Amino acid sequence: MTIQILQYEFLGPIPLEEWGPPMEKLVYIIMSQEKEKFSLIYAGDCEKTEDKAYFVQHEKFKCWAQKAGSEKSMHLAILPLFEKSPDYRKNVLNKIMAAYKPSCNEGEVVEPAPTYTVRKSNPEPQKFSCPCCGTEMVAEEVLEKSTRYRCSSCGISDTKLNS
Repeated sequence: MTIQILQYEFLGPIPLEEWGPPMEKLVYIIMSQEKEKFSLIYAGDCEKTEDKAYFVQHEKFKCWAQKAGSEKSMHLAILPLFEKSPDYRKNVLNKIMAAYKPSCNEGEVVEPAPTYTVRKSNPEPQKFSCPCCGTEMVAEEVLEKSTRYRCSSCGISDTKLNS
């Protein structure tokens, strides 16, 4: 069974009492179940654990039990991220917390880092003279890493790397 949270496909949810170690490099969600509906009450990540009491000894366990109404209503969903870095896991976690604002994560919500990079705008084209006739070359097309120049007098073209 799987559940989709944002664009991520989590395994579960399963009753928290059915969980057993090991658990490694994942983001997990603690949910409460009321009839057919699951509510997200906590989101966390785990580097590695072999401890069967990992969740019971968690500092937020009392909050989970209170929000779920009982320990039997608590469910677990996991998103394994074996090949991803701890920063990637933290970013996924932050996205989930920002979107769902789980009640037991109160005060932990951090804006997620963007998953894209911002390129610098293309610099002003260089000014230089035509090697053939000495007329100033005109920027014809500015590309991501280079600029194509053309001489307005003799028509020769040249390409220079943007610095």
